[in-house]
Amino acid sequence: MSRFIDVKLASNRSVRIDATYLSDRERQVAIGALRDAELIVDAFSWIAKKIEQLGARLFLKPSLKH
Repeated sequence: MSRFIDVKLASNRSVRIDATYLSDRERQVAIGALRDAELIVDAFSWIAKKIEQLGARLFLKPSLKH
């Protein structure tokens, strides 16, 4: 499902960029900037998930099971 959403968003983004009046160079810069922004957001999301997982491991309550 997430792959479908990614494809849909990517196509929507390219349609919006193609609809604007830009030179080829400006269009490439815009696409590059959006790709960079996407990578930064993905990195922050990955870091946040790893911190959450680390916190869950550190603060586990010990069980009384033998």
